[in-house]
Formats: sequence, structure tokens, C-alpha cells
Amino acid sequence: MPLPPCTPDPDTSLAAHRVAPERLRGRGARSNRAGRYERELRQAESDGWDIEEDLPVLRTEVSEERARKIITYNSSPDLPFDRSVNAYRGCEHGCIYCFARPTHAWLGLSAGLDFETRLVARPGAAELLAKELAAKSYKVATLAMGTNTDPYQPIEKRYGVTRAMLEVLREARHPVGIVTKGTLILRDLDILSEMARDRLVRVGISVTTLDPVLSRRMEPRAPAPAKRLEVIRRLTEAGVEVRIMTSPVVPGLTDHEIEALLAAGAQAGAVAASWIMLRLPLEVSPLFRDWLEEHYPDRAGRVMARVREMHGGKDYDAQWGKRMRGEGHHAQMIGQRFARAARRLGLDRALPPLRCDLFRPPVPRGAQMDLFG
Repeated sequence: MPLPPCTPDPDTSLAAHRVAPERLRGRGARSNRAGRYERELRQAESDGWDIEEDLPVLRTEVSEERARKIITYNSSPDLPFDRSVNAYRGCEHGCIYCFARPTHAWLGLSAGLDFETRLVARPGAAELLAKELAAKSYKVATLAMGTNTDPYQPIEKRYGVTRAMLEVLREARHPVGIVTKGTLILRDLDILSEMARDRLVRVGISVTTLDPVLSRRMEPRAPAPAKRLEVIRRLTEAGVEVRIMTSPVVPGLTDHEIEALLAAGAQAGAVAASWIMLRLPLEVSPLFRDWLEEHYPDRAGRVMARVREMHGGKDYDAQWGKRMRGEGHHAQMIGQRFARAARRLGLDRALPPLRCDLFRPPVPRGAQMDLFG
């Protein structure tokens, strides 16, 4: 079935690309429609033989990429950073709401199950990072890590790309802000605590709900909420400043938990808090609606009505200044509730910027050392 490139995923196509439930153990999406840049759709069909065959459970596959550059720059006015690095493409956590899902289309893969099961690691990322930081034209500023896919998703235990990049940043005394749901970050407490002493690192832990059942359905391979709160506690005890991120807030599904989430974060030791409204760009919208109909059919209509109310009648509005928080009465009410709770718990204070004055460019591998430095 030929399609023009860049055609958004139509609602009617998902059912034809659903995977049998018994193959979806621990997965968020239910379907695997081809990426929006593909000219042809692939669809499973019966071979005509009346023989029952049990297909295997979908397993995670990892390929490797040798990137040419690792630092990505942006000029978005509603992001607090202008540069970021990502160790991996795709994310095994499988969060159904993940706004990064559409990026898998650039690889010719699906934003659905491919995003969760066909991952790409960048094992040479640390060397690239050192090279880019050593460039004479480089100007130091806080580097964001984990803004697209989680740097501490399960495959980090095998590949160690995130840790290798942290080692480069520690050596260069370069500031870094990390966002994660992963408990594997505790493995790197030795690096993080050392950097924290010089105010070179800050961590954001995303906790979307305190309900373990909802979390398992919505974020099937991410650590349970209680474990993420324990990560906040452990990082705080090690001297690392932690921000609790109630992101995304899902109207009609998790928005009633805002105050409880912030209280739990403060009790665990978080010193600041932030929030972002649910974002449903491109393929994420039909995937999320399909998930709602499967798990919460009684609330699906109300949730999507709230979402559209906050985005001018659409599932998503990508305009700067609107995409992160939405607009209208309900968005304002959520913002006011968050602000009141954060103020009451002492989580609304502005944290001082990370230090940039300690930066020392890495010495490229193979370069002659300064014997008199």
C-alpha cells in the first residue's frame, strides 16, 4: 500500500498493525505501523495454512551506531538548555506517552513497538564528546543528558555509554544536567557525588504517578514509583541536588496526584520541582489513544477532551510557549495547583546555576601532554 512520505499516522491504520497480546509482555504500544517517511506499509497476513503457530514474545534488539557528532544544539526558547547528548536511540522503558517516539521514523522504524524493541547504542559517544569539548571554538554551558531517551535505560548496564560520557565530563569539569527514571544512575554515585561537590551536576527524576499499577501499564519497563523515590533519597544523601519532575501530567488520569507527588518528592529529599503537560506529537497521539482505549476505556473520552481543550481543539499544539504547558482554564488550574504545592513544600526556589568556570578542555587521545602544565 504506497503512501506519500511524511503522512501522519491515521487512526484507522493502527488496528491493522497490532501485534498479538501474548507477544507484548512488558511493552507500552500495541502496534508497529511503519514510520511516517516510509512509502510502503508492512502488514502481517495469514499464509493460508490452517496451522496454529505460537509466535515468540518480542525481544529487545540493539544495533550500534558510529555517530559523527554527539552534541546536539537547539535554539528553542522554552527549553532551559541549548545543548544535549543522547547515548541511545529508542528506549526500552516503553512509556506510551513519550514525545521522542516519532524520532524513530528517521531510522525508517516505527514509533510504536520498534521504538521500544529496536534500540541503537552509540558506543563511541565518549570519544566524540571529548573531541567536541576539546575544540578551540567550544564555549562551555550546561550539557543536558537524557532529554530525548533515558540515559539509564536497561541497556546501559551492558553498554555503559552514559558512564563513559560522565567520565569525560568529570575529567573536563564540565557541568551536566541529567534526566532519568532509571535506578541504574545509582551505579554512578562515585562520579556524581564528586561532581556535585563542585556544583557540576544536577539530576531530575521523573515520577509521573504513585500508583504502581498505572505506572506498570503506562511505563512498562521503567522502575516502579517507590524505587524512583528511593533514587531521589540516595542521590540526596550523596550530596547530589535532585529535582522531582511530575512529567508528564496526564489530565484526567494523573493530574489529581500533583500534590501527593510533590510531597513524596520533598520527603525523599528533592530540593526543586518541575512539570510538563502531556505532549502528543505526530504518531504519539494515535498510539496513546489506542493505549487509553485498551486500559482505561471509561476515561479515554474525558482524558482526550481535556487534552484538546488545552491545545486549541487539537491533540497537540507544537507552538513554543504552548507545547509544554497547554493553555486555557484547565491548564491554568494545574499550573496554579503545582505552584501552590511547590511553594508550600519549599520546592519552588530557584537553584543557582551549575559552575562553568572550572572547565578544562579534554586532551585528545594521542595528543602530546603538557609536561610543564
